[in-house]
Amino acid sequence: MKKILSIALIGFSLFASAQISLAGKANIIFPTGSPSWQNIKGTVNQAIEGEGKNNAGFNVGLSLKVGLPTSFFLMPELYYTNFKNEFTAANTTFDIKSSRLDLPVLLGYNILGNTVGVFVGPVASYNLAKEDTFNDFRENARDNFTVGYQFGAQVEISKLILNAKYEGAFSKDSRNFINRFSGEEIRYDNRPNLFMVGIGYKF
Repeated sequence: MKKILSIALIGFSLFASAQISLAGKANIIFPTGSPSWQNIKGTVNQAIEGEGKNNAGFNVGLSLKVGLPTSFFLMPELYYTNFKNEFTAANTTFDIKSSRLDLPVLLGYNILGNTVGVFVGPVASYNLAKEDTFNDFRENARDNFTVGYQFGAQVEISKLILNAKYEGAFSKDSRNFINRFSGEEIRYDNRPNLFMVGIGYKF
C-alpha cells in the first residue's frame, strides 16, 4: 500500500510540475502523395495557381501540450476537418466531400527549448459526411472510423504557433458508388495523404 501511495504521489508531483498549455489551431489542408518535398511543393503550387482549388480544405481545433521529462512532450489534439477529393470515372466527375472529427495523439521533442519542436503519432478519425449522389451514382457504404499517422514540426514565438505536418493512412476510407440503373460499381478510397500548414494561439 505504501508503494502504491508513493508511486501515486510521484506521478501527481510530476503532473503538477509539468508545463501545460492549451492552444487554438487552424490549418489549410492539401491532399497530396508521398511526403517528398517535390511532391508537397507541387501540390501547394497547384492550389495557389487555382488548379487544385477544389482539393484544398481546412481544419480548426484545440491542442493541449504537456511537458514531459528530458525535453519530450505529449500533444493530444481535437479538430473538425473538411476537405474535398475529385476524380473522374465512367464519364462522371465525383467531387467527394470529407467532414470528420480528428483526434491526433502526438509525442514530441523540443529541439530549441520550447521554441522549436518535432512530433509524431497516430490520428483517429470519425466520418461526419453524409452520403453523396453523382448523376446516376449513389454512395452505398463507407468506413466511419479510420486511423492514420502524423508527423511534423512547430515553432512557438511567445503565444503564436506556426506548424506544418504530414498525414498518412493506416486504414482506408473505402467508399462504393453504385449506378442506380446499371448496377455498375466504383470503389474509391477517400483517406488521402494530407499536407497541413497553419497557425495557432496559446491561451
